[in-house]
Amino acid sequence: MTQILRNARDEPALSARARWAVLAVVLAADVLDLLDATITNIAAPTITRDLGGGASLVQWLGASYALALGVLLVPGGRLGDKYGRRRLFLTGLAGFVVASVACGLATAPAMLVVARLVQGAFGALLIPQGFGILGATWPREEIGKAFSLFGPVMGLSAVGGPILAGFLVDADLAGLGWRPMFLINLLLGGAALLAAARLLPRDSGDPSVSVDGPGSALLAGAMLGLLGGLIDGSAGGWTARPLTFLLLGLALSAAFCHRQRTAAEPLIRPSLLHNRAFTSGLILGVLTFAAVAGLLYVVSLHLQRGLGRSPAGTALALIPLSAGIVVASVACYRLIHTYGRRLVVAGLLLILTGCGCLALLRDSDGWTLVPPLLLVGLGMGTCFGTVYDVTIGDIAPEEAGSASGSLNAVQQLANAVGAAAVTTVYFKAADAGETHALLASLAAVAASITACLPLVRLLPRKAPEQGHH
Repeated sequence: MTQILRNARDEPALSARARWAVLAVVLAADVLDLLDATITNIAAPTITRDLGGGASLVQWLGASYALALGVLLVPGGRLGDKYGRRRLFLTGLAGFVVASVACGLATAPAMLVVARLVQGAFGALLIPQGFGILGATWPREEIGKAFSLFGPVMGLSAVGGPILAGFLVDADLAGLGWRPMFLINLLLGGAALLAAARLLPRDSGDPSVSVDGPGSALLAGAMLGLLGGLIDGSAGGWTARPLTFLLLGLALSAAFCHRQRTAAEPLIRPSLLHNRAFTSGLILGVLTFAAVAGLLYVVSLHLQRGLGRSPAGTALALIPLSAGIVVASVACYRLIHTYGRRLVVAGLLLILTGCGCLALLRDSDGWTLVPPLLLVGLGMGTCFGTVYDVTIGDIAPEEAGSASGSLNAVQQLANAVGAAAVTTVYFKAADAGETHALLASLAAVAASITACLPLVRLLPRKAPEQGHH
């Protein structure tokens, strides 16, 4: 947050009413992003029954959006600095709405995956502008009020989004099946776009800001190669094609690392990677977010494929998990400066305990699933609310903005990799039955979470007194 305020340009003062209207527009954009990041967890089985594509489409549905968002999140923020945040916000929101309509009208798996990639790319132009716009329009002494609303609003969206998606799929409006959950963005996003065009203040940008286009392209190619190889190999067997994808991804990853050492404005500052605590937090975040992203997908698949729940029934069953995320995230906001990295340990142990309980209750349904899902949600919320704030505890103030942006981008990439990797385990084990697939996936998640525990000791003991966003 301090970095945003430091970089904010002096803008004409807005009235209190205008500031709250700007905040509402920014929140609406973030809600749209969160909804579309999570809705395919619920709808994936229905979509594959309609379009085909099998396991590979299930894996690409979530991974493609997170991949594009993660690769372009940092460049998207710098483009806003260069060309003006208002311009990039409007461009990102308009493109997001058009891509959402393309998702809803897709008639083949490849069309839907490409539309999801485009949707994530425009989301990466949209989302980074919000905090900068608020930093430029709210007085320093009052901006805490604005940021304090993000947690509750995002929490309600995390609970309500999957429920809305589930009921839209089950309602089968006009015989459209799963498509209205994307097409509704034409209404929601269109209203937000009209409001943004009218309410957001103009800013000129800074033409001297540089954007590492080649680095972004190398990262995109590397991730596409690695994910493409992983998904293709798990769905169609480890033939020459997926192995070629993996080798290409590894080669482009090496080229990206070289680019980061030589670029004038790299996506991740090399000095950050020399900080042991930051690097440890980065690795811990990757393992944690990858594991829980895959876990969310697998639990949804098990509820529908294994236990026969409808999309709406699945969404309702996941309410304890979503509620746990909200409660823990809000609680940790107040506790992090007292307990620091101990909260990270508590979150990891809660996730492990929840996974163990899910394994024991693998064939159960109904109320018996509430305690393990609540435990997992509490663990996820505890980690979400602390791990990155603790990670930047030893970061110099002038590097806080770069560190925060890099961590958020890496989180999205971890979501993409985790969704693909854990569902790969699930579908590979599904030949022996749905129960076996769930147990194998839970074991993979538990292994990843367990590997995080030794890394916690390398983190700073406490978060900074004023969090960075």
